Amino acid sequence: MGLGVRWTLHGDGKTPAPGAVVRPDERLSWPRTFGLGAQHVVAMFGASFVAPVLMGLDPNLAIMMSGVATAIFLLATKGRVPSYLGCSLSFVGVAATIRATGGSSATVTGAVLVVGAVLFLAGLMVQRFGARIIHAAMPPVVTGAVVMLIGFNLAPVTASTYWPQDQWTALLVMLFTGLAVVCLRGFFSRIAIFLGLVFGYVLSWVLDLLFGKIHSPAGGAEAVDHWRLDLSAVADADWIGLPSFHAPSFEWSAILVALPVVIALIAENAGHVKAVGEMTGDSLDDKLGTAIAADGAASMLSTAVGGPPNTTYSENIGVMAATRVYSTAAYWAAACFALLFGLCPKFGAVVAAIPGGVLGGITVILYGMIGLLGAQIWLNAKVDLRNPLNLVPAAAGIIIGVGGVSLKITDNFELSGIALGTLVVITGYHALRAFAPAHLKTQEPLLDSGTSQYDEKQYAEKQHDEKPPAGTS
Repeated sequence: MGLGVRWTLHGDGKTPAPGAVVRPDERLSWPRTFGLGAQHVVAMFGASFVAPVLMGLDPNLAIMMSGVATAIFLLATKGRVPSYLGCSLSFVGVAATIRATGGSSATVTGAVLVVGAVLFLAGLMVQRFGARIIHAAMPPVVTGAVVMLIGFNLAPVTASTYWPQDQWTALLVMLFTGLAVVCLRGFFSRIAIFLGLVFGYVLSWVLDLLFGKIHSPAGGAEAVDHWRLDLSAVADADWIGLPSFHAPSFEWSAILVALPVVIALIAENAGHVKAVGEMTGDSLDDKLGTAIAADGAASMLSTAVGGPPNTTYSENIGVMAATRVYSTAAYWAAACFALLFGLCPKFGAVVAAIPGGVLGGITVILYGMIGLLGAQIWLNAKVDLRNPLNLVPAAAGIIIGVGGVSLKITDNFELSGIALGTLVVITGYHALRAFAPAHLKTQEPLLDSGTSQYDEKQYAEKQHDEKPPAGTS
Protein backbone atom coordinates (compact mmCIF):
# COMPACT_ATOMS: atom_id res chain seq x y z
CA MET A 1 0.00 0.00 0.00
CA GLY A 2 3.11 2.26 0.10
CA LEU A 3 2.29 5.30 2.22
CA GLY A 4 -1.37 4.37 2.31
CA VAL A 5 -2.56 7.17 0.04
CA ARG A 6 -3.95 5.01 -2.75
CA TRP A 7 -7.38 3.44 -2.47
CA THR A 8 -9.44 1.11 -4.61
CA LEU A 9 -13.07 1.98 -5.23
CA HIS A 10 -15.45 -0.11 -3.14
CA GLY A 11 -18.15 -1.56 -5.37
CA ASP A 12 -19.81 1.21 -7.35
CA GLY A 13 -18.56 3.80 -4.86
CA LYS A 14 -22.06 4.67 -3.76
CA THR A 15 -23.83 2.44 -1.25
CA PRO A 16 -22.04 -0.59 0.25
CA ALA A 17 -23.99 -3.84 0.18
CA PRO A 18 -25.82 -4.80 3.41
CA GLY A 19 -23.24 -6.06 5.92
CA ALA A 20 -20.32 -5.05 3.67
CA VAL A 21 -17.27 -3.33 5.15
CA VAL A 22 -15.28 -0.61 3.40
CA ARG A 23 -11.71 -1.49 4.32
CA PRO A 24 -8.94 1.04 5.12
CA ASP A 25 -7.43 0.70 1.63
CA GLU A 26 -10.80 1.21 -0.07
CA ARG A 27 -12.97 4.28 -0.55
CA LEU A 28 -16.39 5.36 -1.71
CA SER A 29 -16.87 8.10 -4.29
CA TRP A 30 -15.04 11.30 -3.42
CA PRO A 31 -18.18 13.32 -2.58
CA ARG A 32 -19.25 10.57 -0.15
CA THR A 33 -15.71 10.31 1.20
CA PHE A 34 -15.61 14.03 1.97
CA GLY A 35 -19.03 13.73 3.58
CA LEU A 36 -17.70 11.00 5.86
CA GLY A 37 -14.67 13.17 6.58
CA ALA A 38 -16.95 16.01 7.67
CA GLN A 39 -18.76 13.57 9.97
CA HIS A 40 -15.44 12.61 11.56
CA VAL A 41 -14.67 16.29 12.14
CA VAL A 42 -18.00 16.80 13.90
CA ALA A 43 -17.38 13.71 16.05
CA MET A 44 -14.01 14.94 17.29
CA PHE A 45 -15.01 18.59 17.43
CA GLY A 46 -16.51 18.78 20.90
CA ALA A 47 -13.59 17.36 22.88
CA SER A 48 -10.94 18.71 20.51
CA PHE A 49 -11.86 22.34 21.01
CA VAL A 50 -12.97 22.05 24.63
CA ALA A 51 -9.57 20.67 25.65
CA PRO A 52 -7.45 23.61 24.41
CA VAL A 53 -9.90 26.07 25.96
CA LEU A 54 -9.54 24.30 29.31
CA MET A 55 -5.76 24.28 28.89
CA GLY A 56 -5.65 27.99 28.04
CA LEU A 57 -4.35 27.38 24.50
CA ASP A 58 -5.51 28.62 21.10
CA PRO A 59 -8.42 26.46 19.84
CA ASN A 60 -7.75 27.49 16.23
CA LEU A 61 -4.21 26.19 16.44
CA ALA A 62 -5.44 23.04 18.20
CA ILE A 63 -7.88 22.19 15.40
CA MET A 64 -5.33 22.97 12.69
CA MET A 65 -2.60 20.89 14.31
CA SER A 66 -5.03 18.01 14.84
CA GLY A 67 -5.30 17.86 11.06
CA VAL A 68 -1.51 17.85 10.72
CA ALA A 69 -1.20 15.19 13.44
CA THR A 70 -3.77 12.98 11.70
CA ALA A 71 -1.82 13.21 8.43
CA ILE A 72 1.42 12.26 10.21
CA PHE A 73 -0.28 9.29 11.89
CA LEU A 74 -1.81 7.99 8.65
CA LEU A 75 1.52 8.25 6.83
CA ALA A 76 3.45 6.56 9.66
CA THR A 77 1.04 3.63 9.88
CA LYS A 78 0.88 3.44 6.05
CA GLY A 79 -2.88 3.70 6.06
CA ARG A 80 -3.47 0.52 8.06
CA VAL A 81 -4.83 2.17 11.23
CA PRO A 82 -7.79 4.47 10.47
CA SER A 83 -7.73 7.07 13.22
CA TYR A 84 -8.16 10.76 13.95
CA LEU A 85 -5.75 12.48 16.32
CA GLY A 86 -7.41 15.24 18.34
CA CYS A 87 -6.41 17.29 21.37
CA SER A 88 -5.82 15.06 24.39
CA LEU A 89 -8.00 15.70 27.44
CA SER A 90 -5.50 13.82 29.59
CA PHE A 91 -3.38 16.98 29.85
CA VAL A 92 -6.11 19.29 31.12
CA GLY A 93 -5.26 18.59 34.76
CA VAL A 94 -1.55 18.98 34.04
CA ALA A 95 -2.13 22.39 32.45
CA ALA A 96 -4.26 23.51 35.38
CA THR A 97 -1.59 22.41 37.86
CA ILE A 98 1.20 24.14 35.96
CA ARG A 99 -0.76 27.37 35.64
CA ALA A 100 -1.71 27.27 39.33
CA THR A 101 2.00 27.50 40.17
CA GLY A 102 2.56 30.49 37.87
CA GLY A 103 3.35 28.66 34.64
CA SER A 104 2.57 30.23 31.27
CA SER A 105 1.27 28.73 28.03
CA ALA A 106 4.91 28.30 26.95
CA THR A 107 5.61 26.35 30.14
CA VAL A 108 2.61 24.11 29.51
CA THR A 109 3.56 23.34 25.91
CA GLY A 110 7.22 22.83 26.87
CA ALA A 111 6.31 20.24 29.48
CA VAL A 112 3.96 18.48 27.10
CA LEU A 113 6.56 18.47 24.32
CA VAL A 114 8.82 16.43 26.59
CA VAL A 115 5.94 14.01 27.19
CA GLY A 116 5.55 13.68 23.43
CA ALA A 117 9.26 12.85 23.12
CA VAL A 118 8.99 10.18 25.82
CA LEU A 119 5.91 8.76 24.09
CA PHE A 120 7.83 8.64 20.81
CA LEU A 121 10.68 6.72 22.47
CA ALA A 122 8.19 4.38 24.14
CA GLY A 123 6.72 3.63 20.72
CA LEU A 124 10.16 2.79 19.34
CA MET A 125 10.76 0.44 22.28
CA VAL A 126 7.44 -1.33 21.71
CA GLN A 127 8.28 -1.62 18.03
CA ARG A 128 11.65 -3.15 18.92
CA PHE A 129 10.80 -5.42 21.85
CA GLY A 130 7.10 -6.14 21.40
CA ALA A 131 3.88 -5.12 23.13
CA ARG A 132 4.48 -7.23 26.24
CA ILE A 133 6.88 -4.65 27.68
CA ILE A 134 3.89 -2.34 28.18
CA HIS A 135 2.20 -4.77 30.51
CA ALA A 136 5.45 -5.64 32.27
CA ALA A 137 6.07 -2.02 33.24
CA MET A 138 2.46 -0.88 33.52
CA PRO A 139 0.02 -3.69 34.35
CA PRO A 140 -3.69 -2.81 34.37
CA VAL A 141 -3.76 -2.06 38.11
CA VAL A 142 -1.13 0.63 37.58
CA THR A 143 -2.59 2.04 34.37
CA GLY A 144 -6.10 2.20 35.79
CA ALA A 145 -4.97 3.95 38.96
CA VAL A 146 -2.96 6.57 37.05
CA VAL A 147 -5.83 7.34 34.65
CA MET A 148 -8.19 7.60 37.62
CA LEU A 149 -6.03 10.02 39.60
CA ILE A 150 -5.44 12.18 36.50
CA GLY A 151 -9.19 12.56 35.99
CA PHE A 152 -10.21 13.10 39.59
CA ASN A 153 -7.33 15.52 40.18
CA LEU A 154 -9.35 17.92 38.00
CA ALA A 155 -12.27 18.16 40.43
CA PRO A 156 -11.02 21.35 42.17
CA VAL A 157 -10.72 23.09 38.80
CA THR A 158 -14.44 22.66 38.18
CA ALA A 159 -15.42 23.44 41.75
CA SER A 160 -13.35 26.60 42.16
CA THR A 161 -12.91 28.02 38.65
CA TYR A 162 -15.83 27.22 36.33
CA TRP A 163 -18.88 26.35 38.43
CA PRO A 164 -18.90 29.58 40.55
CA GLN A 165 -19.05 31.76 37.41
CA ASP A 166 -22.71 30.79 36.86
CA GLN A 167 -23.93 27.96 39.05
CA TRP A 168 -27.45 27.70 37.62
CA THR A 169 -26.27 27.57 34.03
CA ALA A 170 -23.69 24.98 35.07
CA LEU A 171 -26.40 22.88 36.71
CA LEU A 172 -28.71 23.02 33.68
CA VAL A 173 -25.87 22.23 31.27
CA MET A 174 -24.82 19.30 33.44
CA LEU A 175 -28.39 17.92 33.40
CA PHE A 176 -28.80 18.42 29.64
CA THR A 177 -25.43 16.81 28.85
CA GLY A 178 -26.18 13.87 31.12
CA LEU A 179 -29.50 13.30 29.38
CA ALA A 180 -27.82 13.58 25.97
CA VAL A 181 -25.15 11.03 26.87
CA VAL A 182 -27.69 8.53 28.22
CA CYS A 183 -30.79 9.05 26.08
CA LEU A 184 -29.49 9.83 22.60
CA ARG A 185 -28.61 7.01 20.25
CA GLY A 186 -26.06 6.33 17.55
CA PHE A 187 -23.99 9.20 16.23
CA PHE A 188 -25.66 11.87 18.38
CA SER A 189 -24.68 10.08 21.58
CA ARG A 190 -21.07 10.40 20.40
CA ILE A 191 -21.30 14.18 20.21
CA ALA A 192 -23.24 14.66 23.45
CA ILE A 193 -20.51 16.91 24.91
CA PHE A 194 -20.67 19.10 21.82
CA LEU A 195 -24.47 19.30 22.06
CA GLY A 196 -24.14 20.25 25.72
CA LEU A 197 -21.85 23.13 24.77
CA VAL A 198 -24.28 24.36 22.11
CA PHE A 199 -27.15 24.16 24.61
CA GLY A 200 -25.14 26.11 27.20
CA TYR A 201 -24.10 28.71 24.65
CA VAL A 202 -27.73 29.40 23.66
CA LEU A 203 -28.92 29.25 27.29
CA SER A 204 -26.36 31.86 28.37
CA TRP A 205 -27.44 34.17 25.54
CA VAL A 206 -31.12 33.80 26.54
CA LEU A 207 -30.37 34.44 30.23
CA ASP A 208 -28.45 37.59 29.31
CA LEU A 209 -31.47 38.83 27.36
CA LEU A 210 -33.89 38.04 30.18
CA PHE A 211 -31.91 38.97 33.30
CA GLY A 212 -28.98 41.12 32.16
CA LYS A 213 -25.49 40.82 33.61
CA ILE A 214 -24.56 38.36 36.34
CA HIS A 215 -22.49 39.21 39.43
CA SER A 216 -19.91 36.45 39.84
CA PRO A 217 -16.20 35.67 39.37
CA ALA A 218 -15.20 35.91 35.70
CA GLY A 219 -11.70 34.62 35.12
CA GLY A 220 -10.52 36.02 38.43
CA ALA A 221 -11.00 35.65 42.18
CA GLU A 222 -13.26 38.69 42.67
CA ALA A 223 -16.93 38.83 41.71
CA VAL A 224 -17.84 41.48 39.14
CA ASP A 225 -20.80 42.32 36.91
CA HIS A 226 -20.34 40.71 33.48
CA TRP A 227 -22.24 39.19 30.58
CA ARG A 228 -22.50 35.44 30.61
CA LEU A 229 -21.81 35.36 26.87
CA ASP A 230 -19.40 38.04 25.64
CA LEU A 231 -19.12 38.03 21.83
CA SER A 232 -17.25 41.32 21.49
CA ALA A 233 -14.05 39.55 20.36
CA VAL A 234 -15.94 37.67 17.63
CA ALA A 235 -16.86 40.84 15.75
CA ASP A 236 -13.24 42.01 15.78
CA ALA A 237 -11.78 38.69 14.59
CA ASP A 238 -10.84 38.14 10.94
CA TRP A 239 -12.42 35.47 8.79
CA ILE A 240 -9.09 34.26 7.44
CA GLY A 241 -5.73 34.29 9.20
CA LEU A 242 -3.09 32.22 10.92
CA PRO A 243 -3.59 31.12 14.55
CA SER A 244 -1.23 32.44 17.21
CA PHE A 245 2.04 30.53 17.54
CA HIS A 246 4.50 30.54 20.43
CA ALA A 247 7.69 28.72 21.33
CA PRO A 248 7.77 26.32 24.32
CA SER A 249 9.83 26.85 27.45
CA PHE A 250 11.12 24.07 29.69
CA GLU A 251 10.94 23.89 33.48
CA TRP A 252 11.70 20.72 35.41
CA SER A 253 8.87 21.23 37.88
CA ALA A 254 6.32 21.42 35.05
CA ILE A 255 7.86 18.48 33.18
CA LEU A 256 7.62 16.23 36.23
CA VAL A 257 3.95 17.11 36.62
CA ALA A 258 3.25 16.24 32.97
CA LEU A 259 5.29 13.02 32.60
CA PRO A 260 2.76 10.64 34.24
CA VAL A 261 0.33 11.30 31.39
CA VAL A 262 2.58 9.13 29.19
CA ILE A 263 0.97 6.12 30.88
CA ALA A 264 -2.53 7.28 29.94
CA LEU A 265 -1.49 7.96 26.34
CA ILE A 266 0.08 4.53 25.93
CA ALA A 267 -3.08 2.95 27.32
CA GLU A 268 -5.25 5.02 24.96
CA ASN A 269 -3.19 4.07 21.91
CA ALA A 270 -3.06 0.39 22.84
CA GLY A 271 -6.81 0.23 23.35
CA HIS A 272 -7.49 2.15 20.14
CA VAL A 273 -5.27 -0.04 17.96
CA LYS A 274 -6.77 -3.18 19.49
CA ALA A 275 -10.33 -1.92 18.94
CA VAL A 276 -9.70 -0.93 15.32
CA GLY A 277 -8.05 -4.29 14.66
CA GLU A 278 -11.10 -6.11 15.99
CA MET A 279 -13.48 -3.95 13.94
CA THR A 280 -11.59 -4.36 10.66
CA GLY A 281 -10.66 -8.01 11.24
CA ASP A 282 -7.01 -7.15 10.63
CA SER A 283 -4.54 -7.84 13.45
CA LEU A 284 -2.70 -4.58 14.08
CA ASP A 285 -0.45 -5.63 16.98
CA ASP A 286 2.57 -5.15 14.71
CA LYS A 287 1.54 -1.50 14.26
CA LEU A 288 1.15 -0.67 17.97
CA GLY A 289 4.70 0.64 18.38
CA THR A 290 4.40 2.67 15.19
CA ALA A 291 1.07 4.15 16.31
CA ILE A 292 2.48 5.18 19.71
CA ALA A 293 5.60 6.68 18.11
CA ALA A 294 3.52 8.55 15.53
CA ASP A 295 1.31 9.99 18.27
CA GLY A 296 4.42 11.15 20.12
CA ALA A 297 5.95 12.72 17.01
CA ALA A 298 2.70 14.52 16.14
CA SER A 299 2.40 15.87 19.70
CA MET A 300 6.00 17.10 19.61
CA LEU A 301 5.33 19.01 16.39
CA SER A 302 2.08 20.51 17.71
CA THR A 303 3.52 21.67 21.03
CA ALA A 304 6.67 23.00 19.35
CA VAL A 305 4.55 25.72 17.72
CA GLY A 306 2.32 26.36 20.75
CA GLY A 307 -0.46 23.86 20.16
CA PRO A 308 -1.78 21.12 22.48
CA PRO A 309 -0.77 17.43 22.41
CA ASN A 310 -2.81 14.92 20.44
CA THR A 311 -4.09 11.40 20.90
CA THR A 312 -6.27 8.86 19.10
CA TYR A 313 -10.00 9.61 19.43
CA SER A 314 -12.54 7.00 20.45
CA GLU A 315 -15.34 9.29 19.19
CA ASN A 316 -14.27 8.46 15.65
CA ILE A 317 -14.35 4.74 16.37
CA GLY A 318 -18.05 5.24 17.02
CA VAL A 319 -18.48 6.83 13.59
CA MET A 320 -16.73 3.85 11.96
CA ALA A 321 -18.84 1.38 13.93
CA ALA A 322 -22.02 3.14 12.83
CA THR A 323 -21.08 3.43 9.15
CA ARG A 324 -18.84 0.32 8.76
CA VAL A 325 -16.61 2.52 6.63
CA TYR A 326 -12.97 2.24 7.74
CA SER A 327 -11.46 4.03 4.74
CA THR A 328 -8.42 6.15 5.62
CA ALA A 329 -9.42 8.39 2.70
CA ALA A 330 -12.20 9.75 4.94
CA TYR A 331 -9.63 10.62 7.60
CA TRP A 332 -7.51 12.47 5.04
CA ALA A 333 -10.64 14.45 4.18
CA ALA A 334 -11.23 15.16 7.87
CA ALA A 335 -7.62 16.37 8.22
CA CYS A 336 -8.15 18.80 5.34
CA PHE A 337 -11.33 20.18 6.93
CA ALA A 338 -9.50 20.67 10.24
CA LEU A 339 -6.75 22.64 8.51
CA LEU A 340 -9.35 24.96 6.98
CA PHE A 341 -11.09 25.52 10.34
CA GLY A 342 -7.74 26.39 11.89
CA LEU A 343 -7.28 29.22 9.42
CA CYS A 344 -10.48 31.00 10.54
CA PRO A 345 -9.79 33.28 13.56
CA LYS A 346 -13.49 34.14 13.86
CA PHE A 347 -14.20 30.48 14.59
CA GLY A 348 -11.57 30.56 17.35
CA ALA A 349 -13.14 33.67 18.86
CA VAL A 350 -16.53 31.93 19.01
CA VAL A 351 -14.95 28.98 20.80
CA ALA A 352 -13.03 31.21 23.22
CA ALA A 353 -16.31 32.96 24.15
CA ILE A 354 -17.77 29.82 25.75
CA PRO A 355 -19.11 30.99 29.14
CA GLY A 356 -17.43 29.73 32.30
CA GLY A 357 -20.70 28.41 33.68
CA VAL A 358 -21.16 26.25 30.58
CA LEU A 359 -17.69 24.80 31.06
CA GLY A 360 -18.61 24.15 34.70
CA GLY A 361 -21.53 21.95 33.72
CA ILE A 362 -19.55 20.15 31.03
CA THR A 363 -16.45 19.49 33.13
CA VAL A 364 -18.40 18.00 36.02
CA ILE A 365 -19.29 15.11 33.72
CA LEU A 366 -16.20 15.16 31.52
CA TYR A 367 -13.61 15.08 34.29
CA GLY A 368 -15.51 12.37 36.12
CA MET A 369 -15.69 10.29 32.96
CA ILE A 370 -11.92 10.59 32.50
CA GLY A 371 -11.37 9.37 36.04
CA LEU A 372 -13.79 6.49 35.72
CA LEU A 373 -12.00 5.26 32.60
CA GLY A 374 -9.42 4.07 35.09
CA ALA A 375 -12.06 1.94 36.78
CA GLN A 376 -13.07 0.62 33.35
CA ILE A 377 -9.48 -0.52 32.78
CA TRP A 378 -9.64 -2.45 36.06
CA LEU A 379 -12.95 -4.05 35.11
CA ASN A 380 -11.80 -5.07 31.63
CA ALA A 381 -8.61 -6.58 33.03
CA LYS A 382 -10.42 -8.20 36.01
CA VAL A 383 -8.06 -6.55 38.49
CA ASP A 384 -8.69 -8.07 41.93
CA LEU A 385 -8.70 -5.23 44.46
CA ARG A 386 -9.09 -7.76 47.25
CA ASN A 387 -5.45 -8.55 46.63
CA PRO A 388 -3.40 -6.14 48.81
CA LEU A 389 -0.65 -6.15 46.21
CA ASN A 390 -3.08 -4.33 43.89
CA LEU A 391 -5.05 -2.45 46.52
CA VAL A 392 -2.31 -0.74 48.53
CA PRO A 393 -0.32 1.10 45.81
CA ALA A 394 -3.48 2.04 43.91
CA ALA A 395 -5.21 3.38 47.02
CA ALA A 396 -2.21 5.39 48.17
CA GLY A 397 -1.47 6.84 44.73
CA ILE A 398 -5.05 7.88 44.04
CA ILE A 399 -5.44 9.70 47.35
CA ILE A 400 -2.13 11.50 46.82
CA GLY A 401 -3.08 12.47 43.27
CA VAL A 402 -6.63 13.56 44.02
CA GLY A 403 -5.83 15.30 47.28
CA GLY A 404 -2.79 17.16 45.99
CA VAL A 405 -0.45 15.70 48.63
CA SER A 406 3.08 17.10 48.25
CA LEU A 407 6.54 15.88 49.15
CA LYS A 408 9.14 18.64 49.53
CA ILE A 409 12.58 17.42 48.40
CA THR A 410 14.51 20.71 48.57
CA ASP A 411 13.63 24.37 48.98
CA ASN A 412 13.16 24.66 45.21
CA PHE A 413 11.82 21.25 44.30
CA GLU A 414 8.84 19.20 45.40
CA LEU A 415 6.67 16.40 44.04
CA SER A 416 2.91 16.64 44.40
CA GLY A 417 -0.46 15.67 43.00
CA ILE A 418 -0.38 13.76 39.72
CA ALA A 419 3.41 13.36 39.60
CA LEU A 420 3.76 12.06 43.17
CA GLY A 421 0.65 9.88 42.93
CA THR A 422 1.87 8.22 39.74
CA LEU A 423 5.32 7.65 41.22
CA VAL A 424 3.78 6.00 44.28
CA VAL A 425 1.56 3.71 42.18
CA ILE A 426 4.33 2.53 39.84
CA THR A 427 7.22 2.18 42.28
CA GLY A 428 4.92 0.98 45.05
CA TYR A 429 3.45 -1.80 42.95
CA HIS A 430 6.78 -3.11 41.66
CA ALA A 431 8.51 -2.78 45.03
CA LEU A 432 5.70 -4.58 46.85
CA ARG A 433 5.62 -7.26 44.18
CA ALA A 434 9.32 -7.91 44.70
CA PHE A 435 8.73 -8.71 48.39
CA ALA A 436 5.19 -10.14 48.23
CA PRO A 437 4.58 -13.84 49.00
CA ALA A 438 4.07 -16.09 46.00
CA HIS A 439 0.33 -16.61 46.48
CA LEU A 440 -0.33 -12.87 46.00
CA LYS A 441 1.52 -12.85 42.67
CA THR A 442 -0.35 -15.75 41.09
CA GLN A 443 -3.82 -14.23 41.20
CA GLU A 444 -3.41 -12.20 38.01
CA PRO A 445 -4.91 -13.52 34.74
CA LEU A 446 -2.73 -14.90 31.98
CA LEU A 447 -1.85 -12.53 29.14
CA ASP A 448 -2.40 -13.35 25.52
CA SER A 449 -0.21 -12.01 22.74
CA GLY A 450 -2.18 -8.78 22.53
CA THR A 451 -1.89 -5.63 24.57
CA SER A 452 -5.22 -4.88 26.20
CA GLN A 453 -7.13 -8.13 26.57
CA TYR A 454 -6.79 -11.40 28.40
CA ASP A 455 -7.36 -14.98 27.32
CA GLU A 456 -10.69 -15.60 29.02
CA LYS A 457 -10.50 -19.39 28.58
CA GLN A 458 -7.06 -19.67 30.19
CA TYR A 459 -8.16 -17.38 33.00
CA ALA A 460 -11.28 -19.45 33.70
CA GLU A 461 -9.26 -22.69 33.67
CA LYS A 462 -6.67 -21.21 36.01
CA GLN A 463 -9.34 -20.00 38.43
CA HIS A 464 -10.96 -23.48 38.36
CA ASP A 465 -7.63 -25.20 39.10
CA GLU A 466 -6.99 -22.89 42.07
CA LYS A 467 -10.52 -23.32 43.52
CA PRO A 468 -10.28 -25.32 46.78
CA PRO A 469 -12.19 -28.59 47.05
CA ALA A 470 -15.72 -28.48 48.44
CA GLY A 471 -15.82 -28.41 52.21
CA THR A 472 -12.45 -26.67 52.60
CA SER A 473 -11.77 -23.05 53.46
